Amino acid sequence: MVEAELSKILIDENKPEQIIVLREKNGGRILPIVIGINEAFAIKIRLSGLNPPRPLTHDLIVSLLANLEAAVKKVIIDNLENGTFFAKVILEDKEGKTKIVDARPSDAMAVAVRLGAPIFVEEEVFEKARML
Repeated sequence: MVEAELSKILIDENKPEQIIVLREKNGGRILPIVIGINEAFAIKIRLSGLNPPRPLTHDLIVSLLANLEAAVKKVIIDNLENGTFFAKVILEDKEGKTKIVDARPSDAMAVAVRLGAPIFVEEEVFEKARML
């Protein structure tokens, strides 16, 4: 696995698809991922430091996790099949047990940016994305 960080969010309000770009933390590779406009705005709002008057969906998820005493340990972009990226959110419950939750990368990253959780990409995903 390779640690990555959110490098860019490319938003075009005239299109339903937006792009987030992950950059390898200790290298030069990038990984563009197409996401929906709502998820792009949810990520951008958080990175911009804006606080909406009511919780957004990803804020609700963070609140639920806190109330359940679960922590997001990391997000992993773990697969790419037929042009679709897959992700996992790795949680630790209050007993210290690890739980793995399937997620869309956009949702996983929206939660990760709210919590400062690290983002990782499987090496194989970088390789498959290069072929697109």
